[in-house]
Amino acid sequence: MELISGVERNRLIEACKHDSFHLELRDDYSVPDEDGPFESWLRDEPVDYAFMEPWTQMVKRLTAAGKAVRRVRIVSHPHTPYIRWEHRTTPRNVEAGEEIRWLPRHTVPNDLVFPFDGKDWWLMDDRLLAVGHTDADRVTGHEVVEDPKVIAEAVALRDSLWSLAIPHCEYRP
Repeated sequence: MELISGVERNRLIEACKHDSFHLELRDDYSVPDEDGPFESWLRDEPVDYAFMEPWTQMVKRLTAAGKAVRRVRIVSHPHTPYIRWEHRTTPRNVEAGEEIRWLPRHTVPNDLVFPFDGKDWWLMDDRLLAVGHTDADRVTGHEVVEDPKVIAEAVALRDSLWSLAIPHCEYRP
């Protein structure tokens, strides 16, 4: 299987015509750009959020063009330190125009089917998936999936999760 990089995945997101959606299922992400800021946050020190600027600038461009960027984070309780950190940084995403919702893992209906063995994925324009692959700690790349049957399953799951999830402004960790 061929994997594309995060940069290539972002190009797919930027090329969307209407909507991009991210499903996050992990309670911890080891993203190299965040290591320093996350460690500063853990030590209750000032945090430099410059690492977020490339992402928030892209989101601003997309949403200014009338495109939606959405995300559902399915999280365990109690929250891991990383999820508490994500919640703290989310206002920057929201200010850029990204819609983010939270769903406690224990409230996810048992009848929902999650493809890709619990991997995160991006769905662009209901026609293309970029499925994240990881090693023990880090994302190693994304698998591009264009199979219409798989896409239809992802669309149905996205719609179900979106309706169940709690908007960021209402979610209290």
